[in-house]
Amino acid sequence: MFPGSFMMGAKDRLLPPSVPYRFFVAAAAFHLLAWVLLLVGNDGILGFAGGQGMVLAALHLITLGTLAMTAMGAAIQLLPVATRRPLGPIWAIKLMFILYVPGVALFAGGLAHAVAWVQHAGATLSVAGLVLFGGLVGANLRKVGDLPGVTRHAWLAVASLIGLAVLGLLLVIDFTKGFLPDHGAAAAAHAVLAGYGFMGMLALGFSYVLIPMFVLGSAVPDVVGKRTALLSGLGLAVGAGGALAGFGPAAALGILLGLAATAVYLRGMLASLKTRMKKRLEPFFRMVWVAWALLPLSLLAGLAPALGAPLDPWAGLWGFLLVFGWLLSFVTAILQRIMPFLASMHSSALGGKPALLSHLAPKLPVDIHLGCHVAALVLVSTALAGGWVWPLRLGLIAGLAGAVAFGVYTVEVLRRYRSHMAAAAAAAAQQG
Repeated sequence: MFPGSFMMGAKDRLLPPSVPYRFFVAAAAFHLLAWVLLLVGNDGILGFAGGQGMVLAALHLITLGTLAMTAMGAAIQLLPVATRRPLGPIWAIKLMFILYVPGVALFAGGLAHAVAWVQHAGATLSVAGLVLFGGLVGANLRKVGDLPGVTRHAWLAVASLIGLAVLGLLLVIDFTKGFLPDHGAAAAAHAVLAGYGFMGMLALGFSYVLIPMFVLGSAVPDVVGKRTALLSGLGLAVGAGGALAGFGPAAALGILLGLAATAVYLRGMLASLKTRMKKRLEPFFRMVWVAWALLPLSLLAGLAPALGAPLDPWAGLWGFLLVFGWLLSFVTAILQRIMPFLASMHSSALGGKPALLSHLAPKLPVDIHLGCHVAALVLVSTALAGGWVWPLRLGLIAGLAGAVAFGVYTVEVLRRYRSHMAAAAAAAAQQG
């Protein structure tokens, strides 16, 4: 079954709860703001092929503000537990947050209103936060050789982070200088490294730890993690390189390698699920199923433009399935589970019994979020494929409603945790 060594002594390596939760709250806030911008700027979504404005700003609020923000908050807590090595001083983690959050907000604002100096300032702060994060993760992973499923994917994420940061800065400068030979090709390579590289590799690597732990299933064999890392690394190199060069066959080959890695990954995950002790999966896993279904579908959608299909609608559909389908579904699923999980671990700090997960996690908000998120995925995908306005607007409204529900869930988890701690403190004072 899942090796107990992962959680042995985990409480000794827990950060103060305010440290990871500031990332999670920011992720939920940016998630909500992104859907607001999409609804405001919905006229530019159909046929979107890049360019500044509300759509590009909303896209980066999801990628930088929700996906990467969640990855940071999860990594700073989970990596020290998994590797049994400190990530770094708390002041460095706080500095990362101080740099990154205003950077994302400024960058999105600069993109929304096409203000170059705001974009540059936001991009500089965001990249500084990401570089600090990459440095902390890299220092943590050195000399860790017993978790190949986690560490190899994390190294691929760090390498992808470097590539996407460089390309991202070049793309921002190119908006005003116009020096890149093919802005669209650079943007495609940037998207590959960001979606499948940085976020995708962190998602796969942490899956090998989190999914077996949450379902009490058997550990995924190291050979599975090594295979997905190898196939993913080759796919990212070939696919991003092909996209950057504008060479469709290379990009298509990268996608095929990505599909092979996906098949190995999903087979390993399903094998762990079959051995689980929890026969009834928790509510968060409904969103995991959605994410797992859309991961290969996003790759197949990307195969069409790589083989010469028209960018409209295929490029937009690929980007939506990648960012809002596979990644946002997976990240919100993990966030839904990890927030009460960490709160429960912290809840016994003052003595007494820890708070139950069922008491910390309200069910109605996540039920609403699931229904609205799936509705948004179906309606917006249909609109992008057919060029129809009415399902697009309905889908954006559904997405916004789901983001509100998820925000309520985030606030309620924190409220219930604080209520439990206040009661524990009162009980300890009475006993003293």
